[in-house]
Amino acid sequence: MPPPRESHVTTTTGDAGVSAPYGVTNSSSSSPPYHRSNNSSSDSTLDVPIADGEKTSPTDSASSSDTEPEVEPVRVASRRTIPDANHYGPTTEKDPELELERSPSAATTIDFPEGGVTGWLVVFGSFCAMLSLYGLINSAAVFESYFSTHQLKDNSPSEIGWIFSLYLFIVFFVGVQVGPIFDRYGARLIVAVGCLLITLSLLLLSWCTEYYQIILTYSVMGGLGGALLNCPAYGSIAHFFNVRRGFATGIASTAGGIGGVIFPIVLRELLPTIGFNWSSRVLALIMLGLAIPANLFIKTRLPPAKGEKVQSVWPDFSVFKDARFACAALGVFFMEWGLFVPLTYIVSYAVDHGQDATESYLLLSYLNAGSVLGRVLPGILADKIGRFNVIIITIAICLITGLALWLPAGHSNSMLIAYAVLFGFGSGSNIGLVPVCLGQLCDHRKFGRLFSTAMMVASFGTLSSVPIGGALLSGSGWTAVILFSSISYAVALAFYTATRVLAVGWNPLTVF
Repeated sequence: MPPPRESHVTTTTGDAGVSAPYGVTNSSSSSPPYHRSNNSSSDSTLDVPIADGEKTSPTDSASSSDTEPEVEPVRVASRRTIPDANHYGPTTEKDPELELERSPSAATTIDFPEGGVTGWLVVFGSFCAMLSLYGLINSAAVFESYFSTHQLKDNSPSEIGWIFSLYLFIVFFVGVQVGPIFDRYGARLIVAVGCLLITLSLLLLSWCTEYYQIILTYSVMGGLGGALLNCPAYGSIAHFFNVRRGFATGIASTAGGIGGVIFPIVLRELLPTIGFNWSSRVLALIMLGLAIPANLFIKTRLPPAKGEKVQSVWPDFSVFKDARFACAALGVFFMEWGLFVPLTYIVSYAVDHGQDATESYLLLSYLNAGSVLGRVLPGILADKIGRFNVIIITIAICLITGLALWLPAGHSNSMLIAYAVLFGFGSGSNIGLVPVCLGQLCDHRKFGRLFSTAMMVASFGTLSSVPIGGALLSGSGWTAVILFSSISYAVALAFYTATRVLAVGWNPLTVF
């Protein structure tokens, strides 16, 4: 009989005690009427040191199960086998406790502060970083409309579209290299350089008049700055939150919607009065102000994965051996295809259908106002009924509103506003829930690299979606553009549903 092993045991006490792992409810607290998954077909294991310096393995656990006292798994969390981020695919071992603790990071839930002053300051710092990055992304329609009628009025919609698609491509593709660097060295230097590049890009943009100049400043320099901010902004939250990660990420990601409300209104007032040059400089000053809390508060607390000094900066393609992760990554790709078409062209659509160019900027503010609620409420709901369950619902909302409201809108201003608000609500959760959904499929200690690998796939969607939309606009008109966006969302919905089915089956009440 092997000697008994010392373990870290924590008894949960509802809201006042330590939070139970995601997917495990406290017996003393109420829970929604959803079934918890006990499917462990894709969990693999990694040995984790315990208090006496020994290691435990699935076979050890099985051999000692007859002699060790049974403890109700719902009330106990211990340091033992957890999923291994280096291995994907089905395991031949089944552990009843692991089946209850399906979430890859659930076994170490007791290590997460789930808030506190430091944790929420990290969320605030991430909010400021996302305001710089996604606030500009969500204001792209203002720049597209202005460029198409001023500096680049002689360029085609597809050519102008490359400015914004290249920006997004660099943000997500370069993140492949940023992710493992963040995992190993933390966020401090990465965030500082990212804030500096975004500020300089807007400052230099104020002097740009040629197409290539705008590409180099807005797309390349701004995209590099955004790439350096994106992974630390999301990844630092994963170091402080697990059970409440969806809620915390949703709070931080409201920055994109808030920026998308504020920046179009600011530009609506500034462009007619002080012109494009000084408007860009005002935005650069705002980015400089946001850089201060971002640099002060974004930080990490978890050590790098054991046994690795520096992870490779190249994509970890082995992750796609897991069919669930592969389907989720493809779902992100097609979601990006559908998302950035309305975000980029909604203002031009309104102008082409009779609205004043300056007043149509408000349409983008309506869209982003809806996305603010879409980033918070689904994040709260996701922690209760499942992250994948919620993102499937919100993707369906984007699909339905595109076909039911945007497609027949025409010159109807009220229908266009309704579409903007509802699509904003649905799409607001898209970006915010992607990291927590992907994090549910991998070890949190290697979240940066694996999240960046998935976003590398998505980057090719962002690179091509806006130019394709511009080419369709030039050749076939707005109907083709709207159908392209809607069909992309339909395919994304299929892939996210497939991920959920592969993970937990067809039961719609299973929390996942």
